[in-house]
Amino acid sequence: MSHSNISIFVPHIGCPCKCSFCNQFSITKQHYSPKSDDVDKAVFEALKSKKYNAKEAEIAFFGGSFTAIDREYMTELLSAAKRHIDNGNVSGIRISTRPDFIDNEILDILKEFDVTSIELGAQSMRDEVLFLNNRGHSASDVYNSSKLIKEYGFELGLQMMTGLYGDDDEGAVFTANEFVKLEPKTVRIYPTIVLNDTFLADKFNNGEYAPQTVNEAVKLCTRLIPIFENAGIDIIRLGLHTIDANEYVAGPWHPAFSELCENEIYKNIILPKLDEKGNYTVSVARGEVSKAIGQKRSNIIYFETLGYKVKIKEDKDIYPRSVKIERE
Repeated sequence: MSHSNISIFVPHIGCPCKCSFCNQFSITKQHYSPKSDDVDKAVFEALKSKKYNAKEAEIAFFGGSFTAIDREYMTELLSAAKRHIDNGNVSGIRISTRPDFIDNEILDILKEFDVTSIELGAQSMRDEVLFLNNRGHSASDVYNSSKLIKEYGFELGLQMMTGLYGDDDEGAVFTANEFVKLEPKTVRIYPTIVLNDTFLADKFNNGEYAPQTVNEAVKLCTRLIPIFENAGIDIIRLGLHTIDANEYVAGPWHPAFSELCENEIYKNIILPKLDEKGNYTVSVARGEVSKAIGQKRSNIIYFETLGYKVKIKEDKDIYPRSVKIERE
């Protein structure tokens, strides 16, 4: 669930509307619009890391609606990024944009500057949810843009949100299944967080919107993860990486949200395989022990409350998400 990006944030610029959840500064902590020099600085800073791998790294323009910004400004940023592709500092360019700002003209420009990946902020595939959250586009825009992006040979990424105003768990599952039909290479899943100075903050304060709890968001995401994994789609982000704590109002933000989902998945795998109460040894794949144990031993403690004393160990011959149960 990781991807190597040199992220350049372009907050708010180009957005034709303000979505219900949007407060870009709270996520990016950035007010200004980046210039070509900022692209260079970000790449040169990344190059200092001993772990940096140019063959896997992409310059990623995130935070706004990249293809909706002024053309001259867009090409300025793309030109700066392309120079780093040409000199071998990065392997490609990834952009994030709105589904309703993709057409042949735009894709011709992106192809000219060697953009490799396009992510669409779809968020939901239910028109009523998109309308309630002031997205300004429809589900059909997602279908049409995704098809066109793939026809041009770009890698397609799709982003969805859970817990949106007017949505529910089954709506999120529906969105995930519709994403699978579009065959993206990657997806990102973001539980909705309520931030200051947003429509959702007003709805929350008025008692008209109840965000997911962390536990609710985790349980839903453990339903969504297998949908994508079984379809061979890479989940490259699960939950927001960081937010400004001063702007946080409510919602399921957790610094280790992805880990919590992994813990829940293993709990759901192991529990049905435990029979009579007693002592068990559970073998899991290499590198998966901490996921199976759970954060702060949460799974071990949970099993104990049900009468199972479980010991987790590593087995190099077991595949991830598989377990071997032995009763002691």
